[in-house]
Parts: sequence; structure tokens; C-alpha cells
Amino acid sequence: MNDSGARLTHLSEDGAARMVDVGGKPATARRAVASGRITMSQQALAAIRQGNAPKGDVLGTARIAGIMAAKRTGDLIPMCHPLGLEAVSVDFAYEETGIRATATASLTGRTGVEMEAMTAASVALLTIYDMAKAIDKGMVISDIRLIAKSGGKSGDWNAPL
Repeated sequence: MNDSGARLTHLSEDGAARMVDVGGKPATARRAVASGRITMSQQALAAIRQGNAPKGDVLGTARIAGIMAAKRTGDLIPMCHPLGLEAVSVDFAYEETGIRATATASLTGRTGVEMEAMTAASVALLTIYDMAKAIDKGMVISDIRLIAKSGGKSGDWNAPL
């Protein structure tokens, strides 16, 4: 049980970690949106915006990395089911002091895609760091969170504004 009194689904009756059995659940359309940001120096931000970063197309590479990571979430997070994702997108928005990554994952299946969306956003941001660290080693990745999810037994959820 957790603080709210609900049973933790990834623990067996004796407290051992386990993968949740989703075999009896109906397949429904599911979608999740996650985002995070990376703050950086104005020099690094300008280099990325102008396409002058030492390692090339930072956002293009970060987009591909995020999509690839979403597809591998079941290999990275121990209790996640490997999923046949139907769509993953990673978008970027420039902010005054950095870049925001927003990832969306969707499928028709028996379990949600929240972890896939958060993994995509996280790895996209890590890739930005990797590709721009020659300019700014002090970049900070933060605010990785679920923004919205739809589908499944628990229905729709949106993060409070």
C-alpha cells in the first residue's frame, strides 16, 4: 500500500518486484505527452539556433535520439512492458534561457505510454547536452514531467497548470 491506501501494482503480495499482468485488459487508444527543458548559456543557445554547434544539427539529432529511446523504453526501465508504439514525436521550442522538448507517444494497447513519452523527452535533452557540451558544460536539464495522458482504465489526465 502507498500513502493513499492504493496497492502498488509493481509489487507482489509478499513485496517482491514484478511486472504487471496486462493480458486481461482491453486494448484502447492511449496517448501521453511529456516535456522537459534544458537551460544553457546564450552562446550555446545561439550556436544551436544558428546551426553552428561543433557536432552539427543538434535538434535534428536530438529528435531522432528521443524517438529511438521511446522505442527502447522497455529495455531501459525494468518493469515497463515492451510496446509496439504507433507514433512518437519530439518537438522543440526555444525559450529565453534554453530549449523545451515535448514528446508525444501513442498506441492502441493494454498499457499506457507515459514512460515512453518521458523517456523520449529525457533522451532528447541529454542529446542536446552531449552535442553542445563543448560550448557549455554547465547546462541544466530539469522539469521532466508528464503533461497529459489519455486512454486506459484511469481515463484522461492533464497536469495542473
